[in-house]
Amino acid sequence: MSEEARATASAGYAMVRLEQALERALISDDLAVRRRAAVRVDAWRNVLDGMASGRLTVGSRTPVADTPAWVTLEVAHGGFATGRYVAEAPLREDELARVPEDAPGETDRERLNLWFLGDEGLAELSQALHTNNYRIDVPEESALLVVAWLLEHKQYAAALDLTSELRPLMHRLRFTPTFSRSSTPSGAVVRLQPVAEVRSTLRQATVRPRIAAMLETLRIWNPLYDRLVALWCDTVDDELPELTADGAVVGGWPCRVWPDDWMERRSQWLDEFRAAAEVHRQQPPKSNFARLQAALERCPSDSSALTGREVGWIRRALANTIQAHGAPGSEARAALRTTQNAVAARPTYATLAHVLSCRLDRFPDDGGLPTLDAIDGDVTADEVPAAAGSAIPAHLLAKAARALEAPIGELVDRGVISSGEVLAQVLPQITSQLLAANIEDPSLAAAYAQSYAAFRRRRSLLLLNLEHQVRFDELPWIAAVAPYRDQRVQATRAAAQSLRETTVLALTAFPQMILPNPLVREFGALASQADLKLPLVEEVAADIFMGTFTEKWRHAASVASRVMFGTLYARYYDLPASWPAVEQRRYMRWGKATADDFADVCRQRAHEAGKGGGHVAQNGTVLEQSQILTTHNLAVLVEGLELIDWLREVAPELADRAFTWAVQRQLDIRKVAYAWRQAIFYLSFCSQASQIEVLERLADPRLAPAVAGLQQVVAGERFDAEGRTVGGGRRLLGWSAGPHWMAPTVREDVHVSGG
Repeated sequence: MSEEARATASAGYAMVRLEQALERALISDDLAVRRRAAVRVDAWRNVLDGMASGRLTVGSRTPVADTPAWVTLEVAHGGFATGRYVAEAPLREDELARVPEDAPGETDRERLNLWFLGDEGLAELSQALHTNNYRIDVPEESALLVVAWLLEHKQYAAALDLTSELRPLMHRLRFTPTFSRSSTPSGAVVRLQPVAEVRSTLRQATVRPRIAAMLETLRIWNPLYDRLVALWCDTVDDELPELTADGAVVGGWPCRVWPDDWMERRSQWLDEFRAAAEVHRQQPPKSNFARLQAALERCPSDSSALTGREVGWIRRALANTIQAHGAPGSEARAALRTTQNAVAARPTYATLAHVLSCRLDRFPDDGGLPTLDAIDGDVTADEVPAAAGSAIPAHLLAKAARALEAPIGELVDRGVISSGEVLAQVLPQITSQLLAANIEDPSLAAAYAQSYAAFRRRRSLLLLNLEHQVRFDELPWIAAVAPYRDQRVQATRAAAQSLRETTVLALTAFPQMILPNPLVREFGALASQADLKLPLVEEVAADIFMGTFTEKWRHAASVASRVMFGTLYARYYDLPASWPAVEQRRYMRWGKATADDFADVCRQRAHEAGKGGGHVAQNGTVLEQSQILTTHNLAVLVEGLELIDWLREVAPELADRAFTWAVQRQLDIRKVAYAWRQAIFYLSFCSQASQIEVLERLADPRLAPAVAGLQQVVAGERFDAEGRTVGGGRRLLGWSAGPHWMAPTVREDVHVSGG
């Protein structure tokens, strides 16, 4: 393959995902799961059909034929575009009402978009802009708002250019917002989900099958069973049957006496049993209940219809239940049923979840919760009489807290933000406001902020050939208003402060995790707004690695070598002391300047991980070295944001937590190694005494060679070319081209990502 030849993704991954979705759609017992799987089946079929026909080129930033890069695409797992446009949808009723019968256009969508470019439509858009009475869910929905703003400010040429760029897709895409007030949080508060999503999740709560079966027994079958046992006990001629120590039955025999009202009680019991059996699952056929019930069905006013053997079974069944639970009417049986009835009377979590969901009805669907106090509190008799006085469980309130509007730190403390990936979901709510702060006009700033938040909800594409994801400023309507954004000092400072605070929060809350790609991209947006030149690098999936890196990886590695010079991290991973100046001659691949010398160093260092294994494993060993050499953004952020003094204060605790996580999560060697690397980075900012103290708490047989190796490096030793110390320690790496020393075999994960 020549240097400029462009790689494309294989259909094999899509075929595997289609087979998995088909299997789940066919065999799952959960109807909701089957429905979701059916949607995925359709998506993966579209992917495969598009790839086969040439309509889809997966791996390109423009994977759909004849489609600009800025169009928001539906993206399946792994970054595979399905060919569908997210902003393409049938007109809603309120939209159809706006379209005149004689409006020009080939489709209803085109007619509506063109109507909004007329005087009446532009007036409505301008009114929405000035009153903030609109909501943008997909970036394209802000396009005609920008056209209206440009025309209002007499920027006719810019408006015409933008309209011309949108015109080819006006017959398909929705370029207008939803006309209802947005309830996006403002200021320093964020929320993870709107009320409607949280309420929907709560209303999907069901009683687990085992719990449902237990409650059915307690509420339905136990009362029937006790009356059934009493019926048969009333036919015993002497003492009730009992079991001896050796399992023999002693006492009287059933079917010997027949009370006057016995037949009437029998008929009533059978009627109630049949009614219950139509609704509820019946008891096991060999249970005492089933034996006594079957005998009752066949028994008339005397025992002539029952054989001696059957009467014996009745006698043994009575002895069994009396031995286990006591005789009917006894204190033992009454005490047992009282306890069981108390359990049965408790409301299920599904019931309480429904109560909580109903309390959320008081809040706007697309809004959030100002506080949890408004939905907390015991269940009232008006809500569920049988559950009155019951408290809402903490785990259900935790689910509701996903709609809570609060500072990011509070949501982290509550466990609502549980990872860097979740942090990346909510951060755009703040970033959007910081980016919009550079726009003087408040109506344009509000539209800009909503557009950015919607843009960040786009799913990333799988990209090859060193291509990058579509950037926000590549959207034509955002590019059209670029001249109206000034780099204001106040906004720049606010972005820098927000980036610093969020970085501290991410490292403090999740010290064991590398920064995920969505969070790295959001940090990049904040750094750009703060006018900080930070070479932030993203994680690259091993199965789509193209064998080289762009220049920012080398820049990041240079920063890491400078920041970490002489530290434990530099000694443990043998970091280069410095990187030579870049030669004048630049290497180019696919139109991008590449750092081939950096890639060569990564490949040479990867030899420590072995020379066997498949293509993915070999790529993984190289990529791990790129992360080691750059500290995967840690050194860049710590230096660029002036966090070194802060880090020295908290480093021992962060290292301890990262090591503890690594010890507890040994099933995934790669994640353990990444946490290990994070911990060593933090440990590098500790005194040697603190380093020794932290390592003394590490004790685990499987990690013993890694612990020994780290302790020996702290004491001054170095690893050899194979990653071993004289004292028998091992350098811990996550990827291995062949069997890993921590496990008999290491599976080569197929991880497809748009990173």
